[in-house]
Formats: sequence, C-alpha cells, structure tokens
Amino acid sequence: MPTENFMDILFSNWQHTLQPFGVDQVAAEKAFNRLVAAYSTPGRYYHTLKHIDHILSIIQILQGYTNNLAAVQLAAWFHDVVYDTEAQDNEQKSANYAFELLSNLGIPESTITSVTRLILNTKDHKAAVDDCDSQVLLDADLAILATNPVQYLEYAHAIRQEYSWVAEADYITGRRQVLERFLQRSPIYFTPLMSEFAEPSARRNIQGEIQSLASGCGF
Repeated sequence: MPTENFMDILFSNWQHTLQPFGVDQVAAEKAFNRLVAAYSTPGRYYHTLKHIDHILSIIQILQGYTNNLAAVQLAAWFHDVVYDTEAQDNEQKSANYAFELLSNLGIPESTITSVTRLILNTKDHKAAVDDCDSQVLLDADLAILATNPVQYLEYAHAIRQEYSWVAEADYITGRRQVLERFLQRSPIYFTPLMSEFAEPSARRNIQGEIQSLASGCGF
C-alpha cells in the first residue's frame, strides 16, 4: 500500500497540475480520490500509482521539450486509469474516462482534446516527428526500460503478475514479441535526452530479459 507521505506528494502534484485551470479544491480532491481508487484495483502490480509518479518525475525532467506541459501531465495521470490485461481497448476507455472527469472539472475543451489524443497514442507508442508532447509522454512511459537491473527485474516480475492468467509458454512468446518490437525501433526513445542517456541501458535490459525468456526460466 502507498504510504501517507507518498500520497501527500502525489496529491500535491495533482493540485499543481490543475492549478492553471482554477479547479475548485473540493472537486480536485474528489477527482484525485477517484484516480487513487482506479489505480488501486486488484490485479495491478506495475500499472499503479507508483508508475504514475515515476512518469510524472520523468516528464518534469523532459518538460523543456513540451509544447503543452499541463496536457502531457494530465495525460500521464489518466493513460492507464482503465487497465485490463484481457482487453484491447484500455487506451480508448482511459481517454473516455479522462474526457468525462476533466469535463466535470471545467478543464477547457482544447486541453481535453489534447489529453485524449495523447492517451490514445500510448496504445502503439508511436509519435509523429513534430509531436513533441506525445514524444515526451511516451518516453516517460517507457523510462522504466532503462532503470537499474534490480528495478527492471521488479518491473518484469510485476508485468508477469498482471498476466498471471496467461500460460507460461504463451506469455514467453508474447512478451518476447513485445520486447523485440522495442529493440527494432531506432531509437527506442524520441527525445534527445532519453536517446542519449537512457537508450543503452534500455537495450541491455531488454536483451537480458529476452535471453532469460529464451532459456525458459522466466526473468
């Protein structure tokens, strides 16, 4: 369970994101509680509030590349709000969730449109060359691939837990396909900062997991 201090920091970040829009304090807190409940549902091991916090911290580092920082931050909050490993429409449902909640908070329609577009782009992790906001969000979402070996191992185990309903052989096949698609990207990351400093670690981690999966012993 998240600690009280962690939740305080997260709520402070949420308030800071909403600050430019003059959202009512009570409404902001109710919306935050809804997000907390959504990200705390059973079956989540990686796609939790900790994941959101990590993404927000990376966005903060990459904010100089953004055109609309608030939209990128809001998209980070909502991009995995609906998460079912047996479904194919999580991003669409997450975008719909964001549309409804942000509309109720009185966020401008133009911002909501940007947020929902950014969320939908997380489905295939692809961004146009001139879409800086999507590039930052996607790089932040994939930053976990470049973490230290211990954190990467925790991440890989958490993903396996989220797919516990999948037979081992099928999981190994599917997971290898996902990882190999990332390796085929050149580069994995869009922003210059992540390409330079995160790319080598990400490739090492991914290759290490693929080798472990190939041996049949998991990761």
